[in-house]
Amino acid sequence: QRGAPAFVLRESNPQPIHFGPVILRRSRRIPAFVPADNVRVPHPYAFFADGWGAKCSQLLLPALLLAALLTPAPALAQTQPIAKLLLWPSGNPEPSTITAPETDPSTARDRMVWSKPVIRVTNVTKPDLAVYAPPADKNTGAAALVLPAGSYTRLNMNLDGTEICDWLNSVGMTCILVRYRVPETQHYPENTEDLEDAQQAMRLTRAHAAEWHIDPKKIGVMGFSAGAHLAVALSTHPDFENPAATAASGFTAPLPDARPNFQMIFYPGWLTGKDMHAAPSLTPDANTPPTFLVQAENDYAAHVENSLAYFLSLKDAHVPAEMHLYTLGGHDFGLRPTQLPVGQWPTLAEAWLHSIHILGPPGPVVKP
Repeated sequence: QRGAPAFVLRESNPQPIHFGPVILRRSRRIPAFVPADNVRVPHPYAFFADGWGAKCSQLLLPALLLAALLTPAPALAQTQPIAKLLLWPSGNPEPSTITAPETDPSTARDRMVWSKPVIRVTNVTKPDLAVYAPPADKNTGAAALVLPAGSYTRLNMNLDGTEICDWLNSVGMTCILVRYRVPETQHYPENTEDLEDAQQAMRLTRAHAAEWHIDPKKIGVMGFSAGAHLAVALSTHPDFENPAATAASGFTAPLPDARPNFQMIFYPGWLTGKDMHAAPSLTPDANTPPTFLVQAENDYAAHVENSLAYFLSLKDAHVPAEMHLYTLGGHDFGLRPTQLPVGQWPTLAEAWLHSIHILGPPGPVVKP
């Protein structure tokens, strides 16, 4: 609205808060323009108010619109996948009730996130995976399934998908981008379909490990928002078995192992139970893999208590875990808000992957 600034100037506490082994990282004492309450700015001059700034905005807007029209649409990925597989080539374990075709449900209101468009998909009735490999001379053998965000109603295919694959490739890891079934009215434990999809994706990855130049002992999972909940479900219940899913898997007994070797959980939802611990259906145990957690304090969609509660349950189970909480970032930031401290998570994640020997030389994982 005219006269209503879309940006506010904030200055945060420069001192990190230490909580046991956890560092609640707050941003440096550097004033910066930050979107007010996650306002999505339609163009770079949206913060101009009345007066001279508004006149400049009126003069520049036609040029900006022309530049936008001439700019090619962003590619879904910088590289092409080396393989694509249907998770259930002979048909899903459960019949689908969705008849509408796949579509991007984005609207003008939610298409832009951190000044970049988001490519989404819904009505996924034929779940699949796509394999994005790093350059051969950089391949470490490590890999991760990537489970995008989308509230179990859609999937964010670039923000929490191919952009994450680009980062994984940059550190020498193979990315397995999974399109699990959506929309779903419920999720695990009430509905097991998406857990079955995640299990099948992990089993297919291990079955094709040699072909895709992957070390089957270095395959983890990265999940974002709803995908983070699904990643935790997979790490908690890798051996869950539905006879219909077993029959549709194409594997004969014994099934390939579906347990991730590590999990990276970003702005998760639906993890909290009672007394600030994980929900009973997602309570970790000694078999839960090493865990990396990232969330923002001003995440008003999933709420930071999900990470806090899950971390405390990991601590009780003596699972190696590292948690990074930030003052600002909102929900579903992916790799985009590089002007905020939360944008430093990839550096911390790479160091953590070295600490658990997924990257770098082999070694033991020390438990707390």
